[in-house]
Amino acid sequence: MEITPYYKKQIECIHCKKKFKSTKTRANFVKVKETESDFHPIYENDINPLFYNVFVCEHCGFSFTEDFSKYFAPGLKEIIDEKISSHWKAHNFSGERTIEDALQAYQLGLVCGNLKKEKHIALAGLALRTAWLYRSIKNEVQEKRFMEISRDQYIESFSTEDYTGTSMTEIRVIYLIAELSRRIDDRDKAIRYFSKVIEMQRNSNEVKIIEMAKDQWKQMREENVNQ
Repeated sequence: MEITPYYKKQIECIHCKKKFKSTKTRANFVKVKETESDFHPIYENDINPLFYNVFVCEHCGFSFTEDFSKYFAPGLKEIIDEKISSHWKAHNFSGERTIEDALQAYQLGLVCGNLKKEKHIALAGLALRTAWLYRSIKNEVQEKRFMEISRDQYIESFSTEDYTGTSMTEIRVIYLIAELSRRIDDRDKAIRYFSKVIEMQRNSNEVKIIEMAKDQWKQMREENVNQ
């Protein structure tokens, strides 16, 4: 039997508790060709695991990722029922996803994450991946829009330190604030946050991030001089 790049995973909705199937990609089929300066992975083939990060419950419409907490503050489930589930027309996202499906899933995830008051670090990651998907279809207006949303959420995450206990480190959060600021042409914030990364070099073992920050900072200073 031929093994396909995709498999179905049974998921329990963290909102309505009903089960549904969601497609995932097998790791051995995923090949990263290169990684861009905002950590966007470019894949060698058409198999893009980013398409499948967001689970969309076919029963109630609640959309979430593995980064969402299972805790709902009092009253939030009722708000989600009112704003999401009561308008939900049964829609199944369990098959192979097109770019349009993936974008719809991410934007549903952002709406649900905002309603649920998820951590800023989770919302930042969702918005950044949405920007990457728009980049892949060369929609610069929407790419910039979601990069700015992501950047602002990373700033909130940095100030509240809600990235603690996740796979994101402080220096990565600061670097992404700088790099996304650079990409949306907010030069002042970009230079300020790149400088923060460089200041941390004595106490950090994330050498690659520090080198990337130095390169971008230097390039921006040179552009400033040449203007």
